[in-house]
Amino acid sequence: MRLSTLIAVLMSALLAGLALPGAARAQSEVVVNQGVVAPTPIAIAPFAGPDGAGISQVITANLERSGFFAPIDPAAFIETNPGVDVQPQFESWRRIRAQALVVGESSIDAQGRMRVNFRLWDVVTEQQLLGFQFTATPENWRRIAHKISDAVYQRLTGELGYFDTRVVFVAEQGRGQGRATRLAVMDQDGFNPVYLTQAEGIVMTPRFSGAGQEVTYMVLGEDSTRIYVHNLETGRRESLGSFDGQVFAPRFSPDGRRVAFSIERGGNTDIFVMNLQTRGISRLTSDPGIDTSPSFSPDGRQIVFNSDRAGRPRLYIMNTDGSGQRPVSTGSGNYHTPVWSPCGDLIAFTKQAGGRFHIGVMAPDGSGERILSSSFFQEGPTWAPNGRYIMFFRQPGGGSPRLWTVDVTGRIERPAPYNLPASDPAWSPLLDPPAGDFGGSGRCQAR
Repeated sequence: MRLSTLIAVLMSALLAGLALPGAARAQSEVVVNQGVVAPTPIAIAPFAGPDGAGISQVITANLERSGFFAPIDPAAFIETNPGVDVQPQFESWRRIRAQALVVGESSIDAQGRMRVNFRLWDVVTEQQLLGFQFTATPENWRRIAHKISDAVYQRLTGELGYFDTRVVFVAEQGRGQGRATRLAVMDQDGFNPVYLTQAEGIVMTPRFSGAGQEVTYMVLGEDSTRIYVHNLETGRRESLGSFDGQVFAPRFSPDGRRVAFSIERGGNTDIFVMNLQTRGISRLTSDPGIDTSPSFSPDGRQIVFNSDRAGRPRLYIMNTDGSGQRPVSTGSGNYHTPVWSPCGDLIAFTKQAGGRFHIGVMAPDGSGERILSSSFFQEGPTWAPNGRYIMFFRQPGGGSPRLWTVDVTGRIERPAPYNLPASDPAWSPLLDPPAGDFGGSGRCQAR
């Protein structure tokens, strides 16, 4: 399938503290092939000015990891210092087979603010596709790079970007009885990790709210389990209270007003939902099996979960009031940890079959099941906000868990850019929605 952008971008402010004075319109189209062929060659010239080299390196790494682009080695550049305010020497870029070119420069103004100008050029048609300026404090230069990456990605693919995001996860240390866990959060490219808790029990299943400002997670202690909500902006942590039974697998509703979770009582496990304003709790399932891992649909009307009520773990869907419970998975094996795509068209899951663990996707009606990745042990899928990439954790026999990513075609699979032991990842929404039209739909697209 081919994706193309049809219009240019006119962008305004991108995030708090970032300003965009102006933008230039594109006159042409760049096509990115999404099939099983070589990624599109793109040249990202080293940006001039403070932190300019770092900005271009972050953009290069982001686009390369997407699998759609093949950044050209700067050692091959013929035009070595292309200016942001002059037209490039297009023949020099065509000679190294670049199809697109990114140039830019940064500066510090009299108020100590960083200004970053950049241009995206179509080398084939010799037309400018994007051109604008960001303003931010100098310490936010990496976020500027992620924002530029999102703009380039969307302009050339037509799909929403996903680089200006964070990942919350469980940082692990030690094995067996000496295992210690902490709640942690980092940028999607593995930089700026921050530990949010101390080793105070076993931290499990962190999940972002729809706005990306809060995280819910559970802590397994010696005698009890608790569910917490942690505000990333204020640092405030709040317990959802005490429950009659063990609680686990919390997850926010898309509007952030409810949390669904499971409670185990006397060997039976059911799904409940709490209204965070009133703290009222409703029971959604009441069968004798184990019902767990609830995940809301992006419109907030349905919940997918797994249950062994029919003898083995399968995936089920119900309405958010508990009505209309029905099985959706039909394949062999045991299904776990379902999570609804932010696009609404797919459900990711973990499947145990044939002595291995698999990450797969299926449509909400159970059709079109396909396996994307298989290994000795892996689980816990989480979606990027554009619905194209899935992060999960993989643990080899006798080894430590690590984070991995795979795209919905299964073609692009690689370790996530964080090389310390980690599990239970959850991908945030975009930190700030795009403020302009980058071309294409700029939204989730059916797969």
